[in-house]
Amino acid sequence: MTVELDHEQFGDPDAPVLVLLGALGTDLSVWEPQISALSADFRVVAVNLRGHGWSSAPAGPYSVADLAGDVLTLLGTHQIESAHFAGVGLGSVVGQHVAAHHPARTLTLTLIAVDAMGTSATWSERSRLAREHGIAAIVPEAITGWITEGLAKSSPELVDRLRETLCRMSPAAYASCCDALTAWDGGAHDRARIVAPTLVLGASAHDTGSESVARQWAREIAGSRFHAVGTCGELANLEQAGQVTECLRRHLSAESTDAYTNGMTVRRAVLGEAHVDRSIAASTEFTAPFQDFITRTAWGDIWSRPGLDHHTRRLLTLAVLTAVGNEHELDMHIRAALRAGVDPDLLVEVFLHTAVYAGVPNSNRAFALGKRALADHATE
Repeated sequence: MTVELDHEQFGDPDAPVLVLLGALGTDLSVWEPQISALSADFRVVAVNLRGHGWSSAPAGPYSVADLAGDVLTLLGTHQIESAHFAGVGLGSVVGQHVAAHHPARTLTLTLIAVDAMGTSATWSERSRLAREHGIAAIVPEAITGWITEGLAKSSPELVDRLRETLCRMSPAAYASCCDALTAWDGGAHDRARIVAPTLVLGASAHDTGSESVARQWAREIAGSRFHAVGTCGELANLEQAGQVTECLRRHLSAESTDAYTNGMTVRRAVLGEAHVDRSIAASTEFTAPFQDFITRTAWGDIWSRPGLDHHTRRLLTLAVLTAVGNEHELDMHIRAALRAGVDPDLLVEVFLHTAVYAGVPNSNRAFALGKRALADHATE
């Protein structure tokens, strides 16, 4: 069944895409500060998950995979192949599911105020209350979790707006989203699979020790960064709008550098500074366009894609170069792999495996090149 998601787009349609996914019971209006500030540089797509706003609310049960699938289907209808994802609460769970299971479609990931995420027991009880007593039974606890008492007292109009948004949601859809969170395993397995550059923003006004939840998530995502944005509830993007927006801007800008700059960074990381410096020094007016092409396309695009890590790409490259008998490139990548600390025994397995599928003569040559490279590496 196709679920129609209520959404709005802002900014230049040709700019990089930023998808905003909101907390359970809210709508896309909670992203107004970020939309206003970031739509100048990004194509911002603010999405209401199923059951929220004017999105379809099919009968449950729902799963996190269902909610993520809805978002990917929406992007497909707009021919958006990849995007930056930022989420709050339920939106952060959906965002990390997309990043873990669809890495090629995830440019970056930002998880906001995850300290306020409840437990399976929390969501099970919320589901029961919604079904048995209606949305009104949910409102007090939901608002207490969304914003601090101080903000609630100083901005009664915000409280009214949040209450009205929540009360427009059907009890069945709210309960089904709670069921998805109840069945969710906490996401540790997903977080271990995420390769997209990730920023985790932690903040909570309700539990002095809850910041550790965000720090734990950051530790579980390889290479991610953690930043505390201050005192606030789950809707940190509203209560700490300035900090959250600036953190988002810096994170997205850092990962949206031009292909040449990014490619040169990856090229140096894989092949080594000395090799790249020699290539650049040997470049002429005649060969410069090719150097630029390789840096942007091979290194800035293919080697920079999040779907495979650099170690896996090294081994694939060695196998392919062996198979096609490209000795010059193969020798270069063998030496680069050894300099990077790849175990020679792993090279043996790659060349043996390639012999079965691409021919013994090519692998025989690969072993010869490897033997010579090992000897040179030991001398160095």
